[in-house]
Amino acid sequence: MSLLLSSLDALASRLGLSPESDLLALAVTHSSYAAEHDCESNERLEFLGDAVVDLAVADLIVQRYRELNEGASSVLRSKVVNEDSLARAATRLELARCMRIGRGVAKEHGLERPSLLADAFEAVVAALYLERGYEAAKSFVQTELADDVELASTASDTLDAKTRLRHWAEAAGLGVPVYEVTSSGPPHDTVFEATVSIGSSLRATGWGRSKKRAETQAAEAAWEGRIDA
Repeated sequence: MSLLLSSLDALASRLGLSPESDLLALAVTHSSYAAEHDCESNERLEFLGDAVVDLAVADLIVQRYRELNEGASSVLRSKVVNEDSLARAATRLELARCMRIGRGVAKEHGLERPSLLADAFEAVVAALYLERGYEAAKSFVQTELADDVELASTASDTLDAKTRLRHWAEAAGLGVPVYEVTSSGPPHDTVFEATVSIGSSLRATGWGRSKKRAETQAAEAAWEGRIDA
């Protein structure tokens, strides 16, 4: 059995598809191979898979990050549904071992191109969607990209400090951060002090001219000190 066929069998097993699936074979057929062999390429599947991946990741974000507004959700999704992220997913699946490519692309080490790998991932998702339906495709995409979503959610420019800290604490099994706020000073010059505790530990303190700002400062300080806590 050739390496290509062996790898394709392994991929089919992981997807729950038949190794004889015509759609799976199409999904791993690059346009360069199609041009040399006068057959169809995976470009149409790639187009469909792009939409399926986008929806599946959006679904995951909506279910897992209920506090995010539309703008923050869009930012988080864009950090995951992109060429680099999908290429890494394709690499984890070892899709390069399954791809049928033309001689020119092979000579130019085309299987190392993130664009080719990302497109192949989307095409494979489309094949799964067409053969087993959206639920199977969604489950596969969310399983493959869940860690990427979680990692992206910890970026300082993705989620606000309080949300980022809460997801970290919950993921670490520490419970939900609890904030206590006190105020001092006259009404026209009030200063708020917020402390945040996680579990039985006081993690940080923050100050601000509003309750929200004080809690945000405390969350940011707790986030910065989370590794040593």
